[in-house]
Amino acid sequence: MIYRETPRQLGYRFPAEWEPQRATWLSWPHKEESWPGRFEPIPGVFTEIVKILASFQHVNINVIDRTMHDDVMKRLTEAGVDPGRFTLYPIPTDDAWCRDHGPAFVVKPGAEEPLAVIDWGYNAWGGKYPPYDQDDAVPSKVAEYRRLPLFCPGIVMEGGAIDVNGEGCLLTSTPCLLNPNRNPHLSQAQIEWYLREYYNVEKILWVDEGIAGDDTDGHIDDSARFVNPDTIVAVVEKNRKDENYLPLQKNLAQLKAMTDLAGNPFRIVALPMPRPLVFDGQRVPASYANFLIASGVVLVPTFRDPNDAVALAVLAEVFPGRRVIGIDCYELVWGLGTLHCISQQEPLF
Repeated sequence: MIYRETPRQLGYRFPAEWEPQRATWLSWPHKEESWPGRFEPIPGVFTEIVKILASFQHVNINVIDRTMHDDVMKRLTEAGVDPGRFTLYPIPTDDAWCRDHGPAFVVKPGAEEPLAVIDWGYNAWGGKYPPYDQDDAVPSKVAEYRRLPLFCPGIVMEGGAIDVNGEGCLLTSTPCLLNPNRNPHLSQAQIEWYLREYYNVEKILWVDEGIAGDDTDGHIDDSARFVNPDTIVAVVEKNRKDENYLPLQKNLAQLKAMTDLAGNPFRIVALPMPRPLVFDGQRVPASYANFLIASGVVLVPTFRDPNDAVALAVLAEVFPGRRVIGIDCYELVWGLGTLHCISQQEPLF
């Protein structure tokens, strides 16, 4: 079923990531060009992530064919993952970045159809990495397998480009959402209309900068994240000579000037940046803000850097009651993304 109305019109909402979750969605990696010359360890990294996640909640994984299905099943069972804690879906993908091509779930508890999927358009961050037609079809395939209704906005939107506080505010960035490589026919006001109608929020909060090495044109999930309704963690670069210093200072000033629906300023907590990480002469977007929230746990990317421990301590303080676990993403980030980028949450209603 495809709804003609918007989620807002029908009373659906997009929950914050710390709200109860049923599962985490992943798309198993297979595109070697995404980790040029360094793909070999990546399936092992995914295996470790699934092993940890599955001890907290169910994990749904998109696999492209029977060969991959058997390989993933073998890897996970050999790693000691309970087969009852994960499900493999025969959904073909072009790449592994499920945050951006995966289903965005909205909920309406008590309704006849309490869970629905938003099928945003996907064009691989402005057509940078064709082909992407199979990735673009993932949300509709998930809805088909799960027999869930669909909302189809008809515009390009990526999960890593937005973050919500669960109480009417949405955080995003101008270099991504206003980039003409996404929706050149839409003005900022029109894009804000889609954000309000499909995520069911009231207030759109914009920052103007992304981080160095980010091929998404500045996804918010690498620079600033809500951790509760009134608190935002923001990455800050202390080295004045680093190319991230001034852009992140600009973001920080903008975040400090923001207010919630009641007009109250947000609490802003600084999160450090790791030292510049460079592979084959290319800086990669290593950021502790790309953490993954699941039931009772927060998985945090680490980069074999002295600030790993600092970042884990900061996030442990803002997520009381959850385990905060570091995941070595030194190899994973060569694909230009880490834990939040590869995952998508399915809410529990």
